[in-house]
Amino acid sequence: MNISQRHPWSLTEEEAITVQEKLKSEVITEDKFNTPVKYVAGVDMAVEEDGKICRAGVAVLSFPDLEVKETSIAYSPMDFPYIPGLLSFREVPAVLEALKKLTIAPDIILCDGQGIAHPRRFGFACHLGILVDMPTIGVAKSWFIGEYGELGTKRGSWEPLVDKGEIVGALLRSQSNVKPIYVSIGHRISLPTAIDYVLKCAPKYRLPETTRLSDRLSRGNLSTNYDQF
Repeated sequence: MNISQRHPWSLTEEEAITVQEKLKSEVITEDKFNTPVKYVAGVDMAVEEDGKICRAGVAVLSFPDLEVKETSIAYSPMDFPYIPGLLSFREVPAVLEALKKLTIAPDIILCDGQGIAHPRRFGFACHLGILVDMPTIGVAKSWFIGEYGELGTKRGSWEPLVDKGEIVGALLRSQSNVKPIYVSIGHRISLPTAIDYVLKCAPKYRLPETTRLSDRLSRGNLSTNYDQF
């Protein structure tokens, strides 16, 4: 996997915002796939040692059958402070280290976080997508920005998430009569396609299988016995 080193990670808050403002112009909001999608990956992070260490988990699944094919764990010092809107500067370094360990390159990465549903249109999924030059999707469990209309109760119902007159994502009902999730473009994918892949990766539960498995990995499930998943 090719990973671009576009900036240092030891930055001030002002410098980090400048990086976001610079790189956001490179985000591609239409479908740009190099190959047919055979593998999807989920990435998630957990914090250890009182916020000093970030542990990243990556799960690669076959698509569309969603069988676990590979997992990876990596650790990285968490040097950047906790600042809403700049969380990728704390978390992306560990994710990059976990991605480097993979022998199977995913075709899409589903991120536990925001994409362009972000005040500067450059959330975690955008940041990661630019650095790995790969289609990425933001799949967040909670609201960050934007307004939306009343959402239907059936699986697949969605409402545009609008911020300052711009559609930045979607409120999506991934399962009927359950709490919705927030989907947004990360990089090299359109919003309708992102919604479609999230639904296909979430056949049974509220969260996509990619997110569920990477969450368990990041929180300490280091086993490579994929049958347990």
